[in-house]
Amino acid sequence: MAHFSRPQSSSAVKISQPTDEDDKAKFSQKKDSPQRQCRNILIYGSCRFQDKGCIYYHPPPSGTSTDVASPEAPAPPSLSAQAVNAPVFVPRTSVDIVPTAPSTQSLPFTPSASPTPYYASQEVEYEGTSLGTYYGTAQSVFVRQPLDYHLYTNPIPETFAPSHFISDNLREDLQKRSELCHTIPSMPYHVPEELQGYHSLVPLEPITPERRKIVSWFSTVYRATSMTDGAAYVLRRIENFRLTNHAAFGMIESWSRIRHPNIVRVREAFTTRAFNDSSLIVCYDYHPDSQSLMELYFRSMPPSILHGQFSAPLGRIPEATLWTYIIQIANAIRAVHEAGLAVRMIDPTKILLTGKNRLRINACGIIDVLLYDTLQDTGLAQQDDLAMFGRLVIALCCGSITALNALPKAVEVMSRVYSAEIKTLALYLISKPTPHKTIAQIMELIGTNRLAREMDEMQIAHDRLETELMSELENGRLVRLLCKFGFINERPEFAREPRWSETGDRYIIKLFRDYVFHQVDENGNPVVNLSHVLTCLNKLDCGSDERVMLVSRDEQSCLVVSYKEVKACIESAFSDLSRASR
Repeated sequence: MAHFSRPQSSSAVKISQPTDEDDKAKFSQKKDSPQRQCRNILIYGSCRFQDKGCIYYHPPPSGTSTDVASPEAPAPPSLSAQAVNAPVFVPRTSVDIVPTAPSTQSLPFTPSASPTPYYASQEVEYEGTSLGTYYGTAQSVFVRQPLDYHLYTNPIPETFAPSHFISDNLREDLQKRSELCHTIPSMPYHVPEELQGYHSLVPLEPITPERRKIVSWFSTVYRATSMTDGAAYVLRRIENFRLTNHAAFGMIESWSRIRHPNIVRVREAFTTRAFNDSSLIVCYDYHPDSQSLMELYFRSMPPSILHGQFSAPLGRIPEATLWTYIIQIANAIRAVHEAGLAVRMIDPTKILLTGKNRLRINACGIIDVLLYDTLQDTGLAQQDDLAMFGRLVIALCCGSITALNALPKAVEVMSRVYSAEIKTLALYLISKPTPHKTIAQIMELIGTNRLAREMDEMQIAHDRLETELMSELENGRLVRLLCKFGFINERPEFAREPRWSETGDRYIIKLFRDYVFHQVDENGNPVVNLSHVLTCLNKLDCGSDERVMLVSRDEQSCLVVSYKEVKACIESAFSDLSRASR
């Protein structure tokens, strides 16, 4: 019976409410305990994350002394044989460690208009560290560096046609024009801050005593920004001109009604004393990155060729291009003559090449104002237009602006290099004026076949540009998607809920934002890969069924969702915000 007897004392554990002193003792004991040693030190003898944010204790190597006192490390416990095969311990210092492929180095490219590119290399991925030299310290004079037009992508192989973006050549041309609308020359200049509704005046040509004259007055060309529409325009200033008859501005109004693709449009004209003199200002449309025929074909010629000692030019204009120039100039003259006006200035310095084989007659209407009191008959002025047109054709054929001084030799060169139709047209243009010598007769000499081919080329060019535009049609959708991200992520409060952006479907959006923009490599460095961003945003925009793993920043939660589900979360959250804003 002794075996079944009741024990003298109970084996139950007594449960009592802890006191405040016990809590303080446990807290102080935990606080004063030595720092925990890194497990990689115990297993492998070293930790590769020691200098990269590992929060555990790493004892100094044996045989070295440090000046900073470190906490004592506890004695290492005995290890089993299986511990040697344990995986490498990775501390919680980074999120979404994704290996990245090494960047490929492309062939160096140096565009002609940008001898000093912004970046030293042409990598696929953008590197933001090189921008520090441009925004480090403020300077008294800022010199704008040329744009690097090929920062977007590496050169595309010839076998692959760019179907999602515009071609590199067209993008480079448009970027040049956009840059020239805001470029400021490094040379000092003094201009008024504001001029009859225009501001930010910038000279487009050197202001030197050797600059050209229009009739008897010096002229200067400026680029200015309109206060009305914010667009850039050209202001041509005629210096020291005193207007005696305000009716001369009626000629500018007549010119402003002419809208032709081969004429630089005239906007308005006014007088001013902002330059400390009496100046005439005529406003025109601005066509950036344009060249005059003088700069393009005559300024680079040797002096012997420019002054009449010419032969067949080495870099002669192809006949097809020359016919294109002739048709465009003749078409512009036809529009002016039909309006009852005369061009009065068909000169290589005043005809601009604004695009590929695209000509525009510049500085129209100025002669009508300057010589308003002594204007000759309009019919005679129109005959002079045809004669100036003929001299221009001969100069382009022979490569010399003084070719007409040696007409027999010029005709010989034209006969040897070009067809008989061009020679016949040029000689007819410089012949004596007759009542039947009109621009309509010139169009008949050009021929309907050439006019039809020119129209075909124009329509082909139009189709090409329309195709390039189609490739950029929906690129704005990614901007709209990023705007939705900005409205939703990190919103402080919504519907009286401070953590609205951190809960529910918005938490998935936050994790997806980190997956797209906040990735790091194996060394903890940020991954700045534009291709990854564009790929993810395009898949999100189309709602792909592809799944992606999203990991929280503390690595405690992991979600596997599809792009379609993330898109539904974004649309739902944005709809809530839109309804509340109404």
